[in-house]
Amino acid sequence: MPTDRRSFLKGAATASAALIVGFRPDGAVAAEDTGAAFNPFVRIAPDGVVHVMLKHFEMGQGTATGLATLVAEELDADWDRVAVEFAPADNARYKNLFFGAQGTGGSTAIANSFQQYRKAGAAARDMLIAAAAASWNVPAASITIERSTLRSGGRTADFGAMVAQARTVTPPRDPALKKPADFRLIGTEGLPRKDTPDKITGKAVYAIDVKRPGMVTAVLLRAPRFGGLLTGVDAEAAKAVPGFVGAKPLPTKTAVAVFAETTWAALQARDAITATWDFSRAETRSTDALADYHRRLLDAPTYQARPGADFAATESALQQADRVIEADYIFPLLAHAPMEPVNCVIEPTATGVRLYDGCQFPGGVQPAVAQVLGLRPADVVIETLYAGGSFGRRATQRADDTVEAAMAFALLGGKTPLKMMSSREDDIRGGFYRPMAAHRARIGLKDGAITGWDHRLASKPILQPRGIDSTSVEGLADTHYALPAFSVGLTHARTPIPVLWWRSVGHTHTAFAMETLIDRAAEALQTDPVAFRLRLLADGDADQRRLSAVLRLAAEKAGWGRPGPGRFQGVALHKSFNTYVAEVVELSLQDGRVKLEQVTCAVDCGIAVNPDVIRAQMEGSIGYGLGAVMRNKVTLSDGEVDQSNFTDYEPLRIHEMPKVAVHIVPSAEAPTGVGEPGVPPVGPALTNAIHAATGKRITRLPMTDSGIEFA
Repeated sequence: MPTDRRSFLKGAATASAALIVGFRPDGAVAAEDTGAAFNPFVRIAPDGVVHVMLKHFEMGQGTATGLATLVAEELDADWDRVAVEFAPADNARYKNLFFGAQGTGGSTAIANSFQQYRKAGAAARDMLIAAAAASWNVPAASITIERSTLRSGGRTADFGAMVAQARTVTPPRDPALKKPADFRLIGTEGLPRKDTPDKITGKAVYAIDVKRPGMVTAVLLRAPRFGGLLTGVDAEAAKAVPGFVGAKPLPTKTAVAVFAETTWAALQARDAITATWDFSRAETRSTDALADYHRRLLDAPTYQARPGADFAATESALQQADRVIEADYIFPLLAHAPMEPVNCVIEPTATGVRLYDGCQFPGGVQPAVAQVLGLRPADVVIETLYAGGSFGRRATQRADDTVEAAMAFALLGGKTPLKMMSSREDDIRGGFYRPMAAHRARIGLKDGAITGWDHRLASKPILQPRGIDSTSVEGLADTHYALPAFSVGLTHARTPIPVLWWRSVGHTHTAFAMETLIDRAAEALQTDPVAFRLRLLADGDADQRRLSAVLRLAAEKAGWGRPGPGRFQGVALHKSFNTYVAEVVELSLQDGRVKLEQVTCAVDCGIAVNPDVIRAQMEGSIGYGLGAVMRNKVTLSDGEVDQSNFTDYEPLRIHEMPKVAVHIVPSAEAPTGVGEPGVPPVGPALTNAIHAATGKRITRLPMTDSGIEFA
């Protein structure tokens, strides 16, 4: 996958032989001869193969297939003759329209590219049709396309045969897009993924696979406590390790870069090095002390996070209630733990450097690396490769891993290709985490209804805002439930522990608290949990209607209220990333242990571009979310992380994975995200099912810390 612009433009035998369609900076459709500001999205080669440039990278979530589908749909292309390539790093040309910079995240890839890629495909289609009409001297309206073949009467031509003529056609300024009723590929079941064959055969290249001539490997020796700074290093014993090259402190004094000829030698040498640290500003508390600190912050919230809400009005409503439900929650730090830990390769070029990386946010990485090395951003070429998962880890705001690689590259002299590696232990002990969070809720009940709800939470902000961190309260402060006198108090926790968005970000804890509390209220009011939720959504605005629809669908498909013998059900509902998801968990008890039997999921994500990809993302989200709430946690002892690998940060095992049934709501609405929205509801749905089975309410995660055992 060539990923620099020049390679893309020259991807055919010669640049002049291909039809290349994209956009000008103002968003108007353009073709390759419109100058340096042109950004290509589609290239049709003389052999008829349609190449789609991917401005979003592929980490297993299906963007390569999704974006290619949008182009191929409007082109009526033969799916077997559609290829994909990663776009170069270029904020101006390939920015995420929601972020303003090039990047993949927030479940935005299809949502922000839906019209853009379709428009590029439609423009290429119109240019091919115009070329065929001129060549055959027939009306353009008489020409149809099917599987990359143009037809009019008895005449036919493959795309490749019309490329040269099409290049002379002026691109349409505003090409007409297909109506949903005419879709042939969008919404098609069983459409093969574009990345699957190479991943099966091993042809797919990840950053961890890259080797360059003369390459040196580096690993980092970090402070054992977050916030520690290096005061001294003794690498004398490392000289006995075969292949050891050297060790140098990073300019930030946050780590020592250990250089060797191989990864194994670098790891062995690191173990032999002795370093001393200044912990005066480091995190030295243990997990229990951190949890107590978060709880104390709940006593006097700094912010009212719900617009228009009033603490005094809420307190008055609670004072007048007949009954008040109270609950405190603690959510632990969580690691991302992708299968491929962060890594990259950096090598010198004639004008700067080339970075080989599973790069999630090139819009941030390119200028960050350039600043470290004193280069222009344009002189940092990024070869984007497949990434073995991310879940948010590769989307750091300060491009930590690539910046550290650039520092190490410079320390080595800036002339030698360098591979920066992280082990699984490095990833879990020294990475970034889903923040610890504490919640406290008081819910007033009277006359068969909720009359007031005081909700408070404390968590370290991810965005470090001057005011309210929206990621801390998303899914809670903006709930679509009709709740009277509902207040959300927020306090930002302070700690040197690095935090980051984790798959579905704040929704991971806000949905859990909200959906288990809704069940508590329903039980107290002796109301069915599904019926109670529908009642709270009865106002009937667009969001409430869509939430109600997925809830009804999930309940119907799961046989809500009619579990089999020895089975118990729990339900949860949540909107995140503009997608609506309801899930019903069904479980059984085996000798007192919880056995996951089935998860029924209903999802409304607008137009379903690739139904199979949507199901896969929901299934993956459910498995990921289950493993996290069941037993995942990152704990600290005197500031040092206790966990190190999958032995003590254990993912969901295959024998524990329940059957999953995903039901997609048919929709004509614009597509929304699917990479993350399946995570938030599964934890509370499981918790509500455990309560149905055992009568136990879980307020501390993971569930094993609350005495739950799993079969």
